Amino acid sequence: MRRLFGSVRARATVGATLVVALALVAAGAAVILSLRASLIDQADAQAESAARKVAVQLAVGTADEKLDLPDGEDNPVQVVDEKGRLVAADDELERITGTGVSAVRPDPAARTPKPGASKSPQPSKSQTPKPTPTETDSDDDGDDADDSDSESEAAEDRREAAEDAAEDAAEDSGDDDGDPLKPGDISGKTRVSEGSATVDGETQDYRFATVRVNTDTRGELTVHAGAPLTAEQNAVNTALTAMLIGFPVLLAVIAGVTWLVTRRALRPVDAIRAEMAAITASEDLARRVPEPDTHDEIARLARTTNETLAALQTSVERQRRFVADASHELRSPIASLRTQLEVGAAHPDLLDVPGAVEDTVRLQELAADLLLLARLDAGEKPGQGRVDLAALTREELSQRTGDRVAVTTELKSVEVAGSRGQLARVLGNLVTNAQRHTGSRVTVTTRADGAWAVLEVADDGDGVPPQERERIFERFVRLDDARSRDEGGAGLGLAIARDVAARHGGTLTVDGAPGGGAVFVLRLPVAEPRGT
Repeated sequence: MRRLFGSVRARATVGATLVVALALVAAGAAVILSLRASLIDQADAQAESAARKVAVQLAVGTADEKLDLPDGEDNPVQVVDEKGRLVAADDELERITGTGVSAVRPDPAARTPKPGASKSPQPSKSQTPKPTPTETDSDDDGDDADDSDSESEAAEDRREAAEDAAEDAAEDSGDDDGDPLKPGDISGKTRVSEGSATVDGETQDYRFATVRVNTDTRGELTVHAGAPLTAEQNAVNTALTAMLIGFPVLLAVIAGVTWLVTRRALRPVDAIRAEMAAITASEDLARRVPEPDTHDEIARLARTTNETLAALQTSVERQRRFVADASHELRSPIASLRTQLEVGAAHPDLLDVPGAVEDTVRLQELAADLLLLARLDAGEKPGQGRVDLAALTREELSQRTGDRVAVTTELKSVEVAGSRGQLARVLGNLVTNAQRHTGSRVTVTTRADGAWAVLEVADDGDGVPPQERERIFERFVRLDDARSRDEGGAGLGLAIARDVAARHGGTLTVDGAPGGGAVFVLRLPVAEPRGT
């Protein structure tokens, strides 16, 4: 398991799958909740519509036995009076919960009208003329027909008025639940609850809407009407089942695609790793890793790796040449010194003491140069001291008493930041090189040039050919191979001078002098003013 998740491919696949899984779960939950809320709202609207239809019938004075109740399976209905007694209910209703009234059969006592109530107002005796016997007998049938028509028209008017009042109450957004209602009024507030009911042997979950209505004969009644949640439950179950089946399949597809895409994307990385392992095993720095024909991060990684290998190969080859050249340069003075000592031991009168001292000094200087180069290659940073190039030049030139040509100077004070010892070594190497190649004159100049401090060492010798002006700064390089080692150096002075200049943030170049010969130009950043 640890080996598996140590793979970038596996981690990318697992990560992508988890992210998609979380997104799908969140989206699925949102869809199910939204679907359920929408279907519940529809059930609430259906239950409220059924309750208000029954309330309208009660408001217009429809008798209990003549109430047109909705189908019990679709909309079970209860009509309850102020005392909580069941006035009317669907005949198929067997059990109900969630309305607060568990009765399913009307209470006979609740069907009795309130004392003093009548279905319709009756005219007073003073308003009703007393008919004569003849009139009563002769017009009995006609009066009955007229009374029936009048009652039918009045009932229809009351029904229309109650329906208009119910519509107005439904549109009213105020909460009048608990407030007294006038006869014929229907409450504009609908309370909703959730429960269950058994109708004709089948039990379902319902959303119940409760509406209050005030009647002329029964006083205030409460209508409970339900709407089934079967559609909501079926829809939610269907959606949930589809998600439970579809989500794993979708996640499997996403995981497989991610695995294949990642595998294809990381294939060049495997090739790079294999080639680097082969390079490490063979120690052949001339080999290079394959670079894909893309322009992505992996291609840039391959190019950077090859550049690193090239730089490492150059460094190793340079180190090998350095070791070989150093061994060669050290062998000559050591062999010469040993020969002189052996001759002196056998023949004391033939001992060349000055020559032995000269070889020893040469060996000492070479060892010091090699040690300085080793420190520079190790990344030794210069100090942060302040050095005045003019003062440094005067001090160093005053200690050179064995030069074959006098040095002239044109010095202007300019300060730089760095190591005084290393900068003195640069100046000494440049002056020594000029003394070796000059004809009759060596000139040292210091000056400021904008943000740069400039030190120039010029001679009037043969100069340096343009094609060789970079090569002379390589280690153990001397242009005059015919020059004897006693007259020439080991070829490290200029290499050391350029390395020190680079470590100080500057440059060292060579050009032709105006009067002939060569001029070496050292440029270093001017030190910041004191106190900044």
